[in-house]
Amino acid sequence: MKVINDIIEWLVQTGLLSVLAIFLLKQLKPVLDNKAEHASTEQSKALWTLLEQVADMAVTSLVGQDKSGREKFDEASMIVNDVMKKQGYKLDSQVIHTAVQSAYEKSDLTPTVKIKEDK
Repeated sequence: MKVINDIIEWLVQTGLLSVLAIFLLKQLKPVLDNKAEHASTEQSKALWTLLEQVADMAVTSLVGQDKSGREKFDEASMIVNDVMKKQGYKLDSQVIHTAVQSAYEKSDLTPTVKIKEDK
C-alpha cells in the first residue's frame, strides 16, 4: 500500500498526473462533443416527428368541417401550437405553419387542385 501511495505522491509532485489528466481530456473532448451533437440531432428529429404527427391529426380532424381553407389552416395551426405548448415545446409560428402545410399536402382527404397551363 505504501508503494502505491509513494507512486501517486511522485506523480503529483512531478506534475505528471496533471499532464496525464490534460492529455486524457484533450483526447476525450472530441468524442464528448460528438456525442452531444448526436444527442441534439436525435432530439430535433424526435421533435419534428412529433410535430408532424400532431399536424396530421389536426388536419384530419378538420377535413369534414364546413369552413374555408384558410379558416381550417388557421385552426389547425392553433391546435398544433396548443398541443406543442402543452408538451413543453415553444415553437416559432413559421415552423408550425410549415408542418400544417405539409400535413395538408400529404393528406389523402384534402382535395388536390390541378392547374391547367395555357398554351
